[in-house]
Amino acid sequence: MTHAHELPIEERLRHSGLRPTRQRVALADLLFAKGDRHLTVEELHEEAVTAGVPVSLATVYNTLHQFTEAGLIRVLAVESAKTYFDTNVSDHHHFFVEGENHVLDIPVSNIAIGNLPEPPEGMEIAHVDVIIRLRPRKG
Repeated sequence: MTHAHELPIEERLRHSGLRPTRQRVALADLLFAKGDRHLTVEELHEEAVTAGVPVSLATVYNTLHQFTEAGLIRVLAVESAKTYFDTNVSDHHHFFVEGENHVLDIPVSNIAIGNLPEPPEGMEIAHVDVIIRLRPRKG
């Protein structure tokens, strides 16, 4: 059985309900080529420019949000000024290194979450994100 993440980029996009346009394929190639990553819109745009992909910052932003809606990536809101997009959509949590703006994965098995509140009527908990903020020790 082939999993969606093992398919060629064009097929992954189609499988997710997205038309594999030239820009989507180019951005997906950059995004998924290096394994699990955490990138901002600006970082992916910089990679695209460096790779010679003619794409605007707005197009990168829109494409990442389309990928999120299609379930290819997930949004990770670490701080209000910056949104990271995570290529690993499995259940897991994160370390965030303050001052370096660096995000690291924590396997979900390393954290136990209990005593969650009952969701409001007609709602269910979709996901719990734990972000542990790190900084260098002083002294």
